[in-house]
Amino acid sequence: MHETGGLAVADDIKSDVDKDYPDIDLGPGETVQSIISKDTIPPNESERRVSWYDMGNQDIDIDRYLTREYHELEKEKIWKKTWQVACREEEIPNVGDYYVYDICDDSIIVTRTAEDEITAYVNACLHRGNALALDCGHKKEFRCPYHGWTWALDGTLRWVPGEWDFGHVDKKCFNLPSVKVDTWGGFVFINLDDDCAPLREYLEILPDLVSEEDMKNRYKAVHVSQVVPCNWKVVQEAFIEGYHVAETHYEKDEKNWPSAEGIAAFSCDTKIQYDVFPESRHINRLLLVDGVPSHYVAHKVDEQKTVDVMLRRVPEEMRPKLKDGERARDALADFNRKALSELYGVDLSKATNFDVLDQAQNNIFPNFTIWSTTFAPLMYRFRPWNDSPDQALFEIWFLHPIPDDGREYTVAKENRIGPDEKWEDQPEMGVYGLIVDQDMPNLFRLTKGLKATRKRGITLGSYQESRVRHFHKTYDEYLNED
Repeated sequence: MHETGGLAVADDIKSDVDKDYPDIDLGPGETVQSIISKDTIPPNESERRVSWYDMGNQDIDIDRYLTREYHELEKEKIWKKTWQVACREEEIPNVGDYYVYDICDDSIIVTRTAEDEITAYVNACLHRGNALALDCGHKKEFRCPYHGWTWALDGTLRWVPGEWDFGHVDKKCFNLPSVKVDTWGGFVFINLDDDCAPLREYLEILPDLVSEEDMKNRYKAVHVSQVVPCNWKVVQEAFIEGYHVAETHYEKDEKNWPSAEGIAAFSCDTKIQYDVFPESRHINRLLLVDGVPSHYVAHKVDEQKTVDVMLRRVPEEMRPKLKDGERARDALADFNRKALSELYGVDLSKATNFDVLDQAQNNIFPNFTIWSTTFAPLMYRFRPWNDSPDQALFEIWFLHPIPDDGREYTVAKENRIGPDEKWEDQPEMGVYGLIVDQDMPNLFRLTKGLKATRKRGITLGSYQESRVRHFHKTYDEYLNED
């Protein structure tokens, strides 16, 4: 075996690489920490943290992706036991606004019952079980569209049509059942377990990694979703590691190698930092730096080329021209501070290079991902769909900073695209639409291959796929709890 920047490459493959690409340096290079330590405006303390521990190298049983048995276990031991992001506070700003969150067989109405109070009710009429609401909107009361039984926003039963026929119903005992609800960073969380730990305890180290105040000071500017033909864990795992980036996302040259004319020229997939924390089972993290080329093409890219490729959609005369010794990262960060300040209507003049240039993914078990930088303000949510282990609802939100220059902004409604529609064709997705479309074929192929394989487990890298392993470690703990 040959060690290449922390990766082990078989000797026969290395010899082919030497033959076809003799000028490629696969040796160890800078880390995320050594790169960001040189920034003109250095990163926050939270980005300077590094944490990883060995979780073993055992295969992950594939039945959990495929079988009804595992799906039913998840319904009882994960979806009924964990804190999940249901919506954003700005989506229910007024008393009577509501949002329906569905997870497998459960349906929850999250509603603002007072200016400073949010309540979550089981979405079922206590008469015959009809769902009281189906999506989101505004109501002064929850009236069943089947027979008209009506509940006030505080959950009390107000009216029973033909009440003379229900003398056996004590209205005081017919309040809508509620579930646990709490907020953090503008996110509204629900938990179906009456005996659950408080949300702040569940979030563990997340407040040390992501600013709650920063998350509060954002709004949902984009919400695009699609039902995809795979297990929810398959699609989630496709978006929490960077090991696939070179093969799935990079433009290729004539030898089918990552091209120095594309994303590889400015996005350093080979130097991603993966953080798993021994003290935290619900949170893990990924840090990816931009303005630095991938190891695959670094021998072909100088600092100016990194700038030019990253800003290739910007007219050449508007791109920064580097002086001798100047780093692309610093010039790109300066450019982005101005561009993002104008785009969002906020002052980013003192923002760190990391905040305006890089990407940070923070996973909250089981199914939510916060991208916390201003440069890449995405959120992911993954859920089973149609009570099936073979379908999932994949959602992407963009949380933009709330403008401080007085401009108006609009909270986005969900744009549910069809199974054959492309993310690239949704204008609000910008450059990310094409990237998501590049991932989609893998989801179909993964499901097909997992069902066809005779190997009963998936094999994970110790470091680059450590967040996937960390997820399954927590997953197993929940499934094995009494």
